[in-house]
Amino acid sequence: MSNDNLFAALRAAFPERLDAVAIETDSGLHYSWRDLDRATAMMANLLVSLKLPKGARIAVQVEKSVEAAMLYLATLRAGYVFLPLNTAYQSAEIDYFVGNAEPSVVVCSSKNLEWVSRIAKQAGTKHVFTLDDNRTGTLLAQAAKQSDRHKTAQKSPDDLAAILYTSGTTGRSKGAMLTHGNLLSNAVMLKDYWGWKEGDVLIHALPIFHVHGLFVALHGALINGSKMIWLGKFDPALVVRKLPEATVFMGVPTLYVRLLQ
Repeated sequence: MSNDNLFAALRAAFPERLDAVAIETDSGLHYSWRDLDRATAMMANLLVSLKLPKGARIAVQVEKSVEAAMLYLATLRAGYVFLPLNTAYQSAEIDYFVGNAEPSVVVCSSKNLEWVSRIAKQAGTKHVFTLDDNRTGTLLAQAAKQSDRHKTAQKSPDDLAAILYTSGTTGRSKGAMLTHGNLLSNAVMLKDYWGWKEGDVLIHALPIFHVHGLFVALHGALINGSKMIWLGKFDPALVVRKLPEATVFMGVPTLYVRLLQ
């Protein structure tokens, strides 16, 4: 039986040489494709071990890191629904989103644990983990105890993969529901339309709580088996220095304006 889980398609696009560099960070760390496979398996196994209900939402408000991207992929791999939240949101916003989405798991930065966990518990969330951008936190500590092998959850194209809250209309933000089939078709279409080719390298300088950074950029590189130069935040000078090493760069108008200044 074919598996329409988005992660299955992304994993199938990994290069044959799993020891090749998949992600290079601005702090000098290198992650291989094998690292991505093993880490997402361990995180997925942790989520499965929690015995969450079918369709459980995993709400995440953390700083940008490779491990945060791995958590997204692990959520897909385990068959749950990813819910990214803007790192600028404060207690009032988080209270609304957590209360509205009713996630089974909330992952936040250590510095926000006290107030985020209070909101999560009040909303009925049973599991709260921390994840920081220096590769620490209770999520990684618990995932490290899990097996590095995981069978990707079986999904159909219409199964929910992620929820992104948007204020596209008047009133309070609404959760846009995105399916495995939706996200995969977008990734495949953009790979073809934009002409991604073997050997392309992406500079990833976007946040990963928005569609552009989490889906368009990340999926584009993964579905093409392309290396990423991972920047924790947008730094014009660093981007300019890294451009000769890359063939693909994505940004919003504000970023291009800053590059020209």
